[in-house]
Amino acid sequence: MAASAAAQGGRVSHFQNGRANQAGRRLEKVSVERVDLDLDLRKLRYFVAVAEELNFGRAAERLHITQPVLSRQIRSLEDELGVEVFDRSRRGTLLTPAGEQLFEDAVPLLASARALLRRVKSAAQETPTLTIGFMPGITVTSAMVAFTARHPEANVRLLRTSWDDQVEVLRDGRADVSVVRLPIDQHGLRVKPLFQEPRVVVLPAGHRLADRTSVTVADLAPEHLLQDPDAVPEWRDVALELRGNRRPEVPAIHQVEEKLELVAAGAGVCVIPLSTARFYIRPDVISLPVEGLGPNEVALAWVASRRSPLIDDFAETAAGTLARAAEQPPGH
Repeated sequence: MAASAAAQGGRVSHFQNGRANQAGRRLEKVSVERVDLDLDLRKLRYFVAVAEELNFGRAAERLHITQPVLSRQIRSLEDELGVEVFDRSRRGTLLTPAGEQLFEDAVPLLASARALLRRVKSAAQETPTLTIGFMPGITVTSAMVAFTARHPEANVRLLRTSWDDQVEVLRDGRADVSVVRLPIDQHGLRVKPLFQEPRVVVLPAGHRLADRTSVTVADLAPEHLLQDPDAVPEWRDVALELRGNRRPEVPAIHQVEEKLELVAAGAGVCVIPLSTARFYIRPDVISLPVEGLGPNEVALAWVASRRSPLIDDFAETAAGTLARAAEQPPGH
């Protein structure tokens, strides 16, 4: 009896294993089919807009399409993927776990697609082109002059960047190489250090510290910083407003000019590289050296997978010329 039951159990186990193996093969087949799916980049772009806004109405306005059309496109994308990417409820629109993963992967994928189109069009031109990105306050003239002397056949273009897009312009192909201020997300990039420069604090002209020739980090402890505290860790460690959640909300700031307007209005202070402060001189703000504040590091960055003699030659040229130019005092 026990032997019979054992044999029957073995047959059941064998039958179940067979069912499991068949199911596994079916899942494997579905998985392969999904991997072979041709993704519609337009639908991905629509998805990213909704994921960033978390509101179908605002995303539709941003995309210049109607909300019903956008909803249908997202439903179509979900049908193609076989998963729901948004949780639509009375609480609003939220990303599902699958949606969060898609968002993480879709943003660089779309950037790569834009870069592909730009580079293909550039390669089709008779004149080779090199686009150089640079941050405010950084002068790239010496490197550009030396590079064009070596490559008179090249069309060199310049692109002013900001803290928000100094890496994005490389990933989406707007720039071939860029002079950046660290820290940046270095994933997928080659980064070549160039030089360091001091950082200064910018204060309104009537500030209590305005008559000083320099200040210390401790002097700035009571001040409201108009930027991410992690960007100035020396201040973050002593800041009074970070104790007990007393820090006022900081508005989104995308350009140096916006920071300086807020400083001049007495909304707070900011810390910027010395070259940037020298570039944006105005009578209603002053900049002071800060003892105990680490320097800003300037580097050259480009996409690691690029294979371009022009990029390699510019990197070599910039490593020498920009470092020497940074050592020159103002006016030389």
